Amino acid sequence: MAQSKVSGVLPVYKPEGWTSFDVVARIRSITGIKKIGHGGTLDPMASGVLPVFVGRASRACDIVPDNRKRYIAGFRLGETSDTLDSTGTVTGTSQVRVTEEELSAVLPEFVGKQMQIPPMYSAIKFDGKKLYEYAREGKTVKLEARPIVIDDISLRAFDEKKQTGIIEIGCRKGTYVRALIRDIAVRLGTVGLMTDLERTFSGGFSLDDCYTLAEINEAENEGELSQIVIPTDRIFELYDSIKLGAYETRLYKNGVRLRTEQVGMAEDEKLYRVYGFDGEFLGLGRFFFGQFGSYKNFFEV
Repeated sequence: MAQSKVSGVLPVYKPEGWTSFDVVARIRSITGIKKIGHGGTLDPMASGVLPVFVGRASRACDIVPDNRKRYIAGFRLGETSDTLDSTGTVTGTSQVRVTEEELSAVLPEFVGKQMQIPPMYSAIKFDGKKLYEYAREGKTVKLEARPIVIDDISLRAFDEKKQTGIIEIGCRKGTYVRALIRDIAVRLGTVGLMTDLERTFSGGFSLDDCYTLAEINEAENEGELSQIVIPTDRIFELYDSIKLGAYETRLYKNGVRLRTEQVGMAEDEKLYRVYGFDGEFLGLGRFFFGQFGSYKNFFEV
């Protein structure tokens, strides 16, 4: 397979100090493929799982059904900053000393549906500008709390003398770990900031699935890039599948909507993985007013 035709997902281990855009730009440089996107921005100070969508798979960036994420985060109590992490300028301190028992006792309060005010240093847009752009200009914006979901949170280590520790968090898309640490500290009557962050799971991919940039570069040089790219349909495994006949495949690819008897099922409101008669993954489909058609195509035109 020619490298320009490669399409699928590359779970990349993003190194600390790189932006998510840096990673995308590097993979573009390595592969020569222009259509590349990523799922779930990671701050430069963070490392870990960054799903990168290559070729036609870049159309999937915003519709990945598995929005679960996992993080391991370092934190320090007694100090906070404008960025809510150790890269920022210290804006407040506290002399309150927290015990491991006190910390462990409040963590369960943060599990479940929560409302969270995002950090000013974030990529969320307000009136067409990203929040961090306002922050860099010294401007403040009144931020509204947003709904988030924390699936689980556990304390992995805590040094009472240094007031530093490590937590592991399972959450859903839209959660800011920096803001979570801030809120936990406030609940304990102190302040806190994040000292490091590693994402261990995102979009259905774990650390074990990831390749380093060096490994991706080697695979490209050896002509084996297509062998390490994960097929696009894997990210939609949560959806049921439909396989079309030869005639129906041709109609579907031409944008024709199919009758219920042509797809062999009754109308519902679900999304389906759609495969052609030869097993080719065509994309996602659904019913529209009694007829089955394309929701998002991933086949080569």
